[in-house]
Amino acid sequence: MDFWVLATLALVCFLFFQLTWSKGYKARRLPPGPIPLPILGNMLQMDSKDRFTFFDKMSKKYGPVYTVYVGLQRIVVLHGYEAIKEALIDQGDDFLNRAPLPIFEDILKGHGFFSSNGEKWRQNRRFSLMTLRNFGMGKRSIEERVQEEAQCLVEELWKTKGQFFDPTFILGCAPCNVICSILFNNRFNYDDETFLRLMRMFNENFRLSNTLWVQLYNMYPSLIKHLPGSHRTIHKNMGKVRVFIMDEVKKHQETLDPNNPRDYIDCFLIKMQQEKLNPQSVFNYQELVATASNLFSAGTETIANTVRYGLLLLMKYPKIQAKVHEEIDRVLGSSRKPSMQDRVKMPYVDAVVHEIQRYIHLLPFGLPRLAVQDIHFQKYVIPKGTSVFPLLYSILYDRKAFPNPYEFDPENFLDKSGNFQKNDHFVPFSLGKRLCLGENLARMEVFLFLTTILQNFTLKPMVEPKELDTTPLRTGLVNIPPMYKLAFIPR
Repeated sequence: MDFWVLATLALVCFLFFQLTWSKGYKARRLPPGPIPLPILGNMLQMDSKDRFTFFDKMSKKYGPVYTVYVGLQRIVVLHGYEAIKEALIDQGDDFLNRAPLPIFEDILKGHGFFSSNGEKWRQNRRFSLMTLRNFGMGKRSIEERVQEEAQCLVEELWKTKGQFFDPTFILGCAPCNVICSILFNNRFNYDDETFLRLMRMFNENFRLSNTLWVQLYNMYPSLIKHLPGSHRTIHKNMGKVRVFIMDEVKKHQETLDPNNPRDYIDCFLIKMQQEKLNPQSVFNYQELVATASNLFSAGTETIANTVRYGLLLLMKYPKIQAKVHEEIDRVLGSSRKPSMQDRVKMPYVDAVVHEIQRYIHLLPFGLPRLAVQDIHFQKYVIPKGTSVFPLLYSILYDRKAFPNPYEFDPENFLDKSGNFQKNDHFVPFSLGKRLCLGENLARMEVFLFLTTILQNFTLKPMVEPKELDTTPLRTGLVNIPPMYKLAFIPR
């Protein structure tokens, strides 16, 4: 008898919840969406291994703008090019603010270009873009630094003597050294213990950011923060990186010459001195450490995993690799270092690089935005405090722009004459005013690293190409490529 009473009460409560929720949607003019469960939201409807199917299914049922609940968090999802462009470009100011991700926010506390908003973000971004754009620092341009690091990477790959190995760490060393050169005017040897320790922490955080435990932390931070788990490892690693950067900043402060800036940190310190009498200045020690941490971590693992994924795809499709080799040999030969000027002469290589970034959709769900006030969007109202997810993968895999989106096909970026052609749906760096700060640097690194590697080596997999699996190891905030081993065979 007690069981049936409890069951009846549960059913009545659920029906009452469903009725009041439906009325709430209509009254507040929220975008429609599936009815959530109390506390859990729509989590049970999502397959943690294939969330794309869930979001695609919701867009077919409710349209390109809909609402889901992840735990207690209300999320408005933007699906497809038109909806995302309308939000991030046409109404860009309304969707400018970044929604906090507790796993990172607990350390950054609103500092740095990754998580800051408002005037702090605007000034920091403007300064960083100008500094990177004018990055002469007297001697070497950023491109020259990337070219030099690409040659160092090749020298390390020669040392493998054609043996099979896991390239994860060695491919991370090159972009990490580029960032070190920009931030600290310094690079590390690939066997330096401090350098390897940093690489291990970056790689570990990148992997852990996708774990279920970290996702739970982002949903219930006040509860999970008191429990042991991978979130503590991420915070510990981020803390160690901050200590490393603070030590570098201290060294720079002791040797700073305002008339001869050596790197990004020097430029920031000079800016701090110039604005020390301005009480409204956003340029302070905390902002410097957070911004440097953002550049350091994001600029290492995103490039490393893009290149690692790219090598896997080129092994999977040996005919594409052969065409890349042919164009490199014809344009560059075997000894001339590739430069960004060569890209226009190498349309097929350029198309391959773009297709790698499209196909892997490294940040499939984009970085969340936050409605800091009620936003009128299309025929709906997005309430203040709502997170907004622009699903970048829904653009990168749009069948209207890419007829066979689930196939790796460089022809997506070539016209009938074999010339490179741009595509508005190529948005791996997002859209609008909050476009990735390091887009130009990332494009440069991926092109120069891949071209330099393929100029010197043929990629050999341990198994037959058709047996290679390109499915992401884990999907969440980022797509992590599967682990593999390969051999770099000198050409």
